[in-house]
Amino acid sequence: MSPQQVAAALGSEVPAARRGHFPHYWYRESAQWYLEEDRFDEAGVTAHYWYREGVPTLGAVTVHGRSGPQVSFDGVDLIGKTVSTIDAALEQRAENEEMGLVIGCSGDLGPDGLNMYVRATRAGDVVVSEARFCATDWEDHG
Repeated sequence: MSPQQVAAALGSEVPAARRGHFPHYWYRESAQWYLEEDRFDEAGVTAHYWYREGVPTLGAVTVHGRSGPQVSFDGVDLIGKTVSTIDAALEQRAENEEMGLVIGCSGDLGPDGLNMYVRATRAGDVVVSEARFCATDWEDHG
């Protein structure tokens, strides 16, 4: 999904902020600028892009729970619960062999195959404030 398709899927919402980079600091504005993410405040999500085949493609979506939609997984509300509560629920399902678990590159626990990670994002916060859903191998490249 391209950045234009993401905006269209969100009702043509204009990103409140965009973040990107130039591939080499010495080129600055004379080189291609690479879009890394678009933040959509009305929808409460951030779209993260990676460059497969040279074009920006949606690689992950972060749902900002305090300002965005509330999400749940397999009957477990994700936003507003303590990280330890969600980890315990996921670990219990793994012990019952209902799912496998993986650890993302940021140390976040998630179900194997779903590529979903939950995290507390503010310093000192103990409750989950956002969930990220990503394409396979996105954290390795994004």
